[in-house]
Amino acid sequence: MADNNKIMYQRQIISEITPLSDKDCFYIADRYKSAFTYPIHRHREYELNFCERAAGVRRIVGDSSEIISDFDLVLITSPDLEHTWEQHACTSQNIREITIQFSPELFFQSFIDKNQFASIRTMFETAKKGLVFPLEAIMKVYFLLDSLGSEKDFYAVVKFLSILYELSKFTGKAHTLSSSSFAKIETPHSDSRRVQKVENYINIHYREKISLKQVAAIAGMTSVSFSRFFKLRTGKTFSDYMIDIRLGHAARMLVDSTNSITEICYDCGFNNLSNFNRIFKKKKRCSPKEFRENYHKKKVIV
Repeated sequence: MADNNKIMYQRQIISEITPLSDKDCFYIADRYKSAFTYPIHRHREYELNFCERAAGVRRIVGDSSEIISDFDLVLITSPDLEHTWEQHACTSQNIREITIQFSPELFFQSFIDKNQFASIRTMFETAKKGLVFPLEAIMKVYFLLDSLGSEKDFYAVVKFLSILYELSKFTGKAHTLSSSSFAKIETPHSDSRRVQKVENYINIHYREKISLKQVAAIAGMTSVSFSRFFKLRTGKTFSDYMIDIRLGHAARMLVDSTNSITEICYDCGFNNLSNFNRIFKKKKRCSPKEFRENYHKKKVIV
């Protein structure tokens, strides 16, 4: 997200070429600013982004849009997940932003698979949808982040690893941002084989009409038992889960295609346009048309 990065446009979403060198473990930009101006973008590098005194800024990660408070710390580990921080209602003239970008190859497979890195490995997997950390986690690593830019060579790497490890302890308390369907993540997240079978079925057949009775049969349960079981395992009702999957695919199509909103509505399993618009606005806080325009609008880079 550095101001001098080289960029190229693709569907009006920037594919950022970061300043990270093959010889460096990570790149850090620690800066003070009065406004967020960098457009929505994506890049192959993992990114940890910290904002301070930025209340009122709108954070967009995938199909998630949230207004942040004075402190914000997000980890993104997907090369396909678009993100940006927009000025929106922020009036602060003394924003601090620390952006750390590092290559996925930094933790080569035989290294990240060691037992000592289990929590970091889990955090990286979860952060494919974008992961925002609670204030408790931010305070835990605040002084490490604050001084990371002044460290040199080996000690900088040690401090960076310490930050990742401390944050990994809060993965369970952090919350994901983008929907899995928008982030193009279809790997079942549940440890229940029954739920995994249902999730796999939904990922394939979400365009079709799927009844509770159908998925209950796939899980080998009655509709009533499955409904309770699914809510317990996923934290969502089956109906809400279906809506979220379909909305994620719809949001992705709004960004990646030129299909009409009506076409997207029916292609993603919704059978009523007005109902689709109503649900989309309720969940995303904007209409499908506004969502598409927000992603595709041009912004000034200064």
